[in-house]
Amino acid sequence: MSVEKAQVSANGRIVIPATYRRAMGLKGGEILTMSLDDEGLHIQTMRQALLKSQAIVRKYVDPSRSLSDELIAERRLEFQREQERG
Repeated sequence: MSVEKAQVSANGRIVIPATYRRAMGLKGGEILTMSLDDEGLHIQTMRQALLKSQAIVRKYVDPSRSLSDELIAERRLEFQREQERG
């Protein structure tokens, strides 16, 4: 793990070093997520955040279940009920 320094500008901006941007595959305008804990500020791409969230959910859901299929079925049922109500 390499360590870089970055200066915070007067308006709170920092520049992510080019080596880090390349390693993370970042492009200009990309949205990042940030979290703060006792160890400091953590920055990750939306994809990294999604994969981390999926791994957390996977611990609690039976692998034979498909949450996306269940959600789609629920939405279709809800749509049908709304259509029947008029």
